[in-house]
Amino acid sequence: MRPPNPLASTTDVSTPLVEPAVPIGSAAKPDPGWRRARVTPSLAEVYRTIPVNGASLWRKILAFAGPGYLVSVGYMDPGNWATDLAGGSRFGYTLLTVILISNLMAILLQGLSSKLGIVTGRDLAQACRDNYPTPVVWALWVLCEIAIAACDLAEVIGSAIALNLLFGIPLPLGIGITALDVLIVLYLQNKGFRLLEALIIALVGTIGACFLFEIIMSSPPIAEVLSGYIPTSQVVVNPEMLYIAMGILGATVMPHNLYLHSSIVQTRRYEETTAGKKVAVKFAFIDSTIALSFALFINSAILIVAAATFHSSGNADVAEIQDAYKLLTPLLGAGASAVFALALLASGQASTITGTLAGQIVMEGFLNIRLRPWLRRLITRGIAIAPAAVVAIIYGESGTAKLLVLSQVILSMQLSFAVFPLVMFTSNKLKMGEFANPVWLKVLAYLIAVIIASLNIWLLVQFFGGA
Repeated sequence: MRPPNPLASTTDVSTPLVEPAVPIGSAAKPDPGWRRARVTPSLAEVYRTIPVNGASLWRKILAFAGPGYLVSVGYMDPGNWATDLAGGSRFGYTLLTVILISNLMAILLQGLSSKLGIVTGRDLAQACRDNYPTPVVWALWVLCEIAIAACDLAEVIGSAIALNLLFGIPLPLGIGITALDVLIVLYLQNKGFRLLEALIIALVGTIGACFLFEIIMSSPPIAEVLSGYIPTSQVVVNPEMLYIAMGILGATVMPHNLYLHSSIVQTRRYEETTAGKKVAVKFAFIDSTIALSFALFINSAILIVAAATFHSSGNADVAEIQDAYKLLTPLLGAGASAVFALALLASGQASTITGTLAGQIVMEGFLNIRLRPWLRRLITRGIAIAPAAVVAIIYGESGTAKLLVLSQVILSMQLSFAVFPLVMFTSNKLKMGEFANPVWLKVLAYLIAVIIASLNIWLLVQFFGGA
């Protein structure tokens, strides 16, 4: 039986609900940066609705499993496919090391995001609203909304391309069909957040099974695949390889995932004590690490299939999804292209669902505006569908491919505005108490933040410089 929603009787959405973070085990006063004494959680309809009781290790793991998989789809969305295809077809297995490093960065940052939500009772957007002046908060919100729209754009285009490849549906009509995910989210969320998580896990499993099939069909040499995970100076010395490597890094860590994760971990009804929060932080990290390992496999699989199929056959310029689809069946045999398109459809649909949730979280978190879920998701979907539909109608497939690249550039521009606040908040002892990042983790997190910022600046210079 589904547990009662503790917010069901709340009629005033501005009513304070969650106590502020206070340094645990310390006599220090709360940080005055938390301007509000209490905070209304985002996604209030599912807040603390999932019990996490269970004595055994496996029961705990299963109870906390779910949010990590919603986050993981952002690391395997259609926006990542182009860079993985380009890297594999042009340079073989060499850039697998970049995928591995990117994924390790993502695991650390998502761990910090879940810890922020569990310890403080605030998601990242709410934490920014509490600590920054109003003009800064509005600026961060606008940037985040643009990034979510850009990410949504990539996912809508990816789903439309998949529908076109599988069923011959014209791109403009396919883009319109993807809007139906709004109804799916609303229906499943009303039935319980666990059901929504189950759908996402099923879609992630579908993507994984499809690419396992593709790897078996392409029969890559195991020794070369494993050697691809070993860092090499080629990545830095070769300018073309460096450019694609930076594209992989820039497209892997999604800014909206940091906002999303810090909110959805609060769907678990863990004990709000020091011991309870320690357990929640531990198992939330296990959940996201396992889920992001699936993302590592899928991103690696895309590059491995491209290397084994295209690079080895002399097709070194395959960077667009449609080109890969057309070449797979002649090179690997019947069914390869259809399975590839099915994985793309699952990726696009999973990503659009989590993107609509992220859109609701950032609006509620930054601005404390509480729109009805169906209206908020309709607005989010409309922002993404309108430009995609216009470009698809006017320019066709070539236009949507360019729009896919542009969406990743926009995401790169926004990423640092999410990463640096996250590292700052989780490193602050007044905000996090004994959960604050230790010195080694603080140094590592800031190093990752600086690397990501530097790489994205470099990518932007190259993009706008016409490279």
